[in-house]
Amino acid sequence: MNATWTSETTPAPYKISAMGYVRILWRGIPLLLVTTVCLVLMLLLRLIERPIYGLRRPFTPYLTLLVCKSAFFFIGMGYSTRGEIMPHKGAVVSNHASWLDIFALNARKRIYFVAKSEVANWPGIGWLARATGTVFIARKASDAQRQREIFQSRLLAGHKLLFFPEGTSTDGLRVLRFKSTLFAAFFAPEVVDEMWIQPVTVNYTAPEGESAEFYGWWGDMGFASHFLKTLAVKRQGSVEVVYHPAVEAKGFDSRKSLARHCESEVRKGLVVS
Repeated sequence: MNATWTSETTPAPYKISAMGYVRILWRGIPLLLVTTVCLVLMLLLRLIERPIYGLRRPFTPYLTLLVCKSAFFFIGMGYSTRGEIMPHKGAVVSNHASWLDIFALNARKRIYFVAKSEVANWPGIGWLARATGTVFIARKASDAQRQREIFQSRLLAGHKLLFFPEGTSTDGLRVLRFKSTLFAAFFAPEVVDEMWIQPVTVNYTAPEGESAEFYGWWGDMGFASHFLKTLAVKRQGSVEVVYHPAVEAKGFDSRKSLARHCESEVRKGLVVS
């Protein structure tokens, strides 16, 4: 994974007005309630799912979809998609701009995120990530083989894993070079013959009057302050998820060529306003 990306410029601190705090409560309380209720239901349902289906999760992902779709409704943020979701087994790769990506990418497609191990300990987001079946990976080279085995077992179980090959979030105005290391799991003999990869682009449009990188979350930005800023803004912007054509892993001669193709597709779909 990359070190955290930092911008050449530092955004000005966002000042929350008195009405901004009212909007935080108006938007945040129902979002918190729905998320908490669905997570409790999910954990209870997993008590049935786990012994019967093992790694497979035939029911709980629908609760995740409900939470993520509800999030944009409660926040007041526009949400749209373009393109077709692949019907095949495989994985999804996307650019990474914000913690909002979790909601945007989960709101329409049943996927399981691959995230750095530190995310498991983040307040709120870590709890949500663990409950929804996120695969956590360490940055240690010694763990590479074990991580490939985890990827393969999840892929063989029919899970669509979502990777952020940039290895870090950005301001949402660019796509960084894709790291090819994680693409190696797609070429394992056990999965390569049925492995499809779908590149996806996440585009954010900032609220009117705010800077273009408003929703971007990077560098040393704290989650709590960014979350409150997002809830406090008077009129929200929007997010669009673009699904590009899926490709077969076996159609590429190496993980590097597959990574380059996916990076190119994701970059083509990026809209910078």
